[in-house]
Amino acid sequence: VNDTVFVWPFVYLIFLMLLIFSKKETFRTETRYILFGHSLLVDLMFLFLTDFVVLLSYNFVLIPLHFCIPICMVMEAVAVSAPLTIGAMCMERYVAICMPLRHHAISTSRRALLVILMIWILSSINPFVDMFILISTASHEYLTQLTHCHYEIMILERIRQLARGLLYIVGLVLILIIEIFCYVMIYYAARAASGDKNLASKGQRTISLHILQLFLCMAEVMCPYIEAVVVQYDIHSYLTVRFINFLAFSITSRAVSPLVYGFRDEKFYAAMSVCVCVCVCVCVCVCFTHYYFSLALS
Repeated sequence: VNDTVFVWPFVYLIFLMLLIFSKKETFRTETRYILFGHSLLVDLMFLFLTDFVVLLSYNFVLIPLHFCIPICMVMEAVAVSAPLTIGAMCMERYVAICMPLRHHAISTSRRALLVILMIWILSSINPFVDMFILISTASHEYLTQLTHCHYEIMILERIRQLARGLLYIVGLVLILIIEIFCYVMIYYAARAASGDKNLASKGQRTISLHILQLFLCMAEVMCPYIEAVVVQYDIHSYLTVRFINFLAFSITSRAVSPLVYGFRDEKFYAAMSVCVCVCVCVCVCVCFTHYYFSLALS
């Protein structure tokens, strides 16, 4: 229940933003908003699946391992695609601010969709490889046993678990280097007399928040290794640590995206304000109607 209280407000907020994104043609044609919409979808899937898995673990619910495999594969692909999307969004801001004359030619909606397709292909490679290795090497008894859902059940060898974490860290460091490069180039664009200093300043703040989000993703990568040590001593301590890690890193890193674009972007904030006002008015009308009919029937 505590987990749901923290997660579902962000789920509702992200769902509202996705609804606004689908209604406005402007958001569906501009590269930055297409990538933002993809980021929202990824965050929504991640929060929903991880909340489901954490609730199962917190309530000591075990399910067959072969049912956990597709859930773990989707969670892994979604977790990897999030920082890749962050990197793509930073590159888009770099092109928009440092190459304003070529921005419309480079950042097209078609290329944005191709980038999203590449992100999903790259993020799905490792889960499919691990699935094929698991199916070909694990016994039938292992595949049918009851277990908690976490990705480590798909990697039996300790060395492969360490290699997975190391590969993920290397990828995040590469994305961090790209973001720092974009930040530095935008900084020089802000100092240039010919540049749009207001746009460059906003771009710097946006990339700074993306860098914070990336550091939270890095911390999230280390959580399974900490949890693996704790679980050897006490299952209750393991569940507590896993719950704290989930709140501190998973939810926080996913809450940054709505903050970056949803509330700081003028177009999206205006559309969201109108949508919220309409929803509030509808709710008030429904409440008054219900109250009127209740009085009439009584």
